[in-house]
Amino acid sequence: MRLLKTPSVLPGFNISLGITVLCLSLLVVLPFAMMAVTAAGMGFSSFWQTIAEPRVLSAVWLTLKMSFFAMLTNIVFGTLTAWVLVRYEFPGRGLVNALVDLPFALPTAVTGIALATLYAPNGWLGRFFPFKIAFTPTGIWIALVFVSLPFIVRAVQPVLEELSGEYEEAAATLGASRFTTFRRVLLPEIAPALLTGAGMMFARATGEFGSVIFIAGNVPMVSEILPLIITGKLEQYDVQGASAVALFMLLISFSILFALNIAQWALGKRAGAKA
Repeated sequence: MRLLKTPSVLPGFNISLGITVLCLSLLVVLPFAMMAVTAAGMGFSSFWQTIAEPRVLSAVWLTLKMSFFAMLTNIVFGTLTAWVLVRYEFPGRGLVNALVDLPFALPTAVTGIALATLYAPNGWLGRFFPFKIAFTPTGIWIALVFVSLPFIVRAVQPVLEELSGEYEEAAATLGASRFTTFRRVLLPEIAPALLTGAGMMFARATGEFGSVIFIAGNVPMVSEILPLIITGKLEQYDVQGASAVALFMLLISFSILFALNIAQWALGKRAGAKA
């Protein structure tokens, strides 16, 4: 008996793979390749000399440090936000759920202006703080936390929705504390999704420009972020220098994302072995 093949909405594997590779090549690989070629044209010594500039190294360190701190902050509060949205019913829950995606919808420049208005020394909130927030690294951290929060929430939320609350009730019945329940029941389940969201969030934070530029102050060696260094070199028509700095930052981000993917794979393999 001959089985009839079910017609597919999408084309066959070969055509689909070809279209996928073409799109990735044009939109992702080609721009990065051209950036690498442009940076390679200046030679290794000039490349390293550009990267080793104190102003560039300071901006790299500040960008990575603030992105890391923002990632840690959102891992805690993003997970808590996802937990509240999944486990509790309360008035305005739909509105809160929609507000989580607001950083995606707002233009980054609007976000930066709003944060600067709030946290400037004479701003609505900044005037009440005994220390300066805007135009300091602290302002950069706040901006990065704001724009990257949805990555953690939207990565963890579907996992929590699929995880039945009966497991937590069973752990509580057996006498487990809340911390033990989180560590032994919830964390192993959400850890892969949490790492995925953290990696995407970190990558977004390292390249964030619009929301940070207005609140950072852009003081060299103090609150100057790496995207501003790249923009400044482009304004000076130093395309090779800008490409060198961008390529260096790309390599750092790629290494961190690769490490997070390895950790995610290891966690998934361990969970599969336990199952």
